[in-house]
Amino acid sequence: MPDDTLGAGLSVTDYAPIAELTGRSLLAPHVFNCNAPDSGNMELLWRYGTQEQQDKWLTPILEGKTRSVFCMTEPDVASSDATNMQATAVVDGDEIVINGSKWWSSGLGDPAVDVLIVMAYTADESADRHHQHSMVLVPVNTPGVNIKRMLKVFGDYDAPHGHGEISFENVRVPVSHFIGGPGKGFEIAQGRLGPGRIHHCMRCIGAAEKSLELAVKRGMSRTAFGKPLLQLGGNFERISEARIKIDQARLLTLYAAQKNGCSGYQSRIDGNLCY
Repeated sequence: MPDDTLGAGLSVTDYAPIAELTGRSLLAPHVFNCNAPDSGNMELLWRYGTQEQQDKWLTPILEGKTRSVFCMTEPDVASSDATNMQATAVVDGDEIVINGSKWWSSGLGDPAVDVLIVMAYTADESADRHHQHSMVLVPVNTPGVNIKRMLKVFGDYDAPHGHGEISFENVRVPVSHFIGGPGKGFEIAQGRLGPGRIHHCMRCIGAAEKSLELAVKRGMSRTAFGKPLLQLGGNFERISEARIKIDQARLLTLYAAQKNGCSGYQSRIDGNLCY
């Protein structure tokens, strides 16, 4: 059920080839305001945020006036299973108190960042293990928020956006900053990360297409032993294999995008994914 009130109203499948095209350039996603993690955070706020949250946080991000960060992974636990999370978001009266550390928080170094979306353990032991976590909106200038350092990826800080480590020390925000209410963290994570992974995959496919084009161009323009490089050794075979693998990856990702048309929106209703 695409919504054209805040954009073009594209489904995940519609958007996938656009993500591929923007993936051909490191700059393009930022130019078109569809870069990670903002694209996923915008979807998250659109699907699960209250009208007040959308007015305060979503609209400025959509307009490119500010940026956002998604804080999920932690340095001391295997966060691939989010039930291991140690960061806490505990209700104290009319406030949420957040304590803990996160790292590989994408976009943390961007000077335009205004808000963090933090997933943390709500410490409600009466709930089942997948309803004990919550998503909380935390303004980056809230007392107790401490950006500790930026982290290298393949030797690069990816400035000015980057991926950083951040700590929360008795950070207090209003209970109205819960997204979807306490205990909805896993449901929201599935609804966000499903489309987000497809965005990443399609951008990578765009980068792969650009790389293959450059390889073919060089292979046809440079010569050795009286022949173009592509005609030497097994280079034709290598190019052919690359062509097949890229096409396979594209088709599988588009298939996942089509499936996500069910899973992403259904998760908003009951937290289940369609496989």
